[in-house]
Amino acid sequence: MKGKNMSTYQHTIFCPYRVCPLGAHVDHQLGLVTGFALDKGITLEFNETTDGSVKITSKNFDGEVSFNLAVLPEKESYWGDFAVGAAKILSEKYTLTKGFEGVIEGTLPVGGLSSSAAVIITYLNALCKANAITLTQPQVVQYAIRVEREFIGVNVGKLDQSCEVYCKKDKLLYLDTQDDTTELIPCSKDMPTFKIAIIYSGVSRKLAGSAYNLRVEECKAAAYALKGYSGMEYGKFFDTHLREVPESVYDEYKDKLPENWRKRAHHFYHEQERVRKGIEAWRTGDIKTFGEMIFRSGKSSIYYYEAGSAPLKALYDIMLRTDGIYGGRFSGAGFNGCCMAIIDPAKEESIREYITTEYAKVFPEYMKDFVIAVCDTADGVNL
Repeated sequence: MKGKNMSTYQHTIFCPYRVCPLGAHVDHQLGLVTGFALDKGITLEFNETTDGSVKITSKNFDGEVSFNLAVLPEKESYWGDFAVGAAKILSEKYTLTKGFEGVIEGTLPVGGLSSSAAVIITYLNALCKANAITLTQPQVVQYAIRVEREFIGVNVGKLDQSCEVYCKKDKLLYLDTQDDTTELIPCSKDMPTFKIAIIYSGVSRKLAGSAYNLRVEECKAAAYALKGYSGMEYGKFFDTHLREVPESVYDEYKDKLPENWRKRAHHFYHEQERVRKGIEAWRTGDIKTFGEMIFRSGKSSIYYYEAGSAPLKALYDIMLRTDGIYGGRFSGAGFNGCCMAIIDPAKEESIREYITTEYAKVFPEYMKDFVIAVCDTADGVNL
């Protein structure tokens, strides 16, 4: 497979990575979020197979994924789990008789760009192509979410999948994850030129093995307790979200919450306000205010949501003092991986030089894998 000429593959699927400028850590609580798809992402080139076999090699990871749709293997905590999970969830409704063989490649380092969601969406589309299945955009989002929650074991929200499906170039996705309403807001004529810098710390991360799931549970616990203190009706713990609790209830009963639960709720309610302010700034082309909200989101992620590794916190501090960066924060869950920044493209070279020099002073051991990539916005996956 690895030596196979790429031109012999009949089909190509590209799914973009995504960044979330505002709305950090709130989608799993049904909050307001924003997003861009990037012109970097996951590419799968493949041929269909008629015997139900699936064979995949990766340009980024060692080994080969090989299984048959007739007998799906169990999760193995391996990069092949995403393909197995996509097949398992899709096969619950559709009969899959044709598989695929091909090569998959990601164009940026893993960590903070929703690469897992992009890979899953790519595999879902390959299986649909092979089996003549047509899915709507909302269906793709829901199937991809189910793969992560039910098979991979990460209690994700809707942000990653929605960005990678709904986004359009030069437009900001504004998504209400409570009712799934979306708005694609174009750049104002007064918006200065900008690009998106992805700054990879050199340290990857794995959500299922991180504090991600714990943070989700802490948010739910805060919501459940607030409902109880205030006399609101509540049902199952799993179905409880902070979005269902008015901020006035939080203000009244927050002192009764354990400190960590109070911090998570504080981040949620203030992040909602940052999203609203950021959206208004975006509509008017006020990139300075939009960027300031992103920086504030990053600070809250550190001090109230308590995400972030030492390398990412160092990058955040460096971005704060870098000329030409309008705003920046961790990208994704913030447990190692990447930071993202909205930058002035006229200052790209000085931004690269300053961040690289300053980061090398504190974490020289990660410079071998340290990367700064500058991206444009892009359309979501083509179904």
